[in-house]
Amino acid sequence: MQRFKKKKLTILALGIFTPLNFISLKVNASSFGAEIFCTMRDGGNDHESSWDAAYTYIKKQKGGLFKVSPKNAAAQITETVIREREKFSYCVEYLDNLHPNRKLIRDLQKEEERKEKEAQEKEAKRKRLEKELEEATEEANAEFSEETIERYSY
Repeated sequence: MQRFKKKKLTILALGIFTPLNFISLKVNASSFGAEIFCTMRDGGNDHESSWDAAYTYIKKQKGGLFKVSPKNAAAQITETVIREREKFSYCVEYLDNLHPNRKLIRDLQKEEERKEKEAQEKEAKRKRLEKELEEATEEANAEFSEETIERYSY
């Protein structure tokens, strides 16, 4: 019975302290990820290569069962730059590239949905016309089969 209580306390202690460890890793990863992004951008690198390096580092350091999404990593970098404004004062101008224009994204999605709807309507119209043509062909064939056409009847 004593051993069971000790095991239970050990599991409880691990359950409490383990998440605290992961939280500190997340904070350190996002802080260093922001440092990677800002240093690379300040050094003259383009947005894509700086973002890829920072995101890869944050994703690798996160650990755990689930990986960090690009949107979440961008938010972490932004949060770190804002929180540590004195340290990353040169990096504020690069933050707009981390969060693309949401209106543009919405407009592109609406345009894509509109094109998809048009394609579905065209497909439905094509099927309807094919069905009508098939029915008309069947009716014409039925008329010809009822009539007898003799070759030499003039």
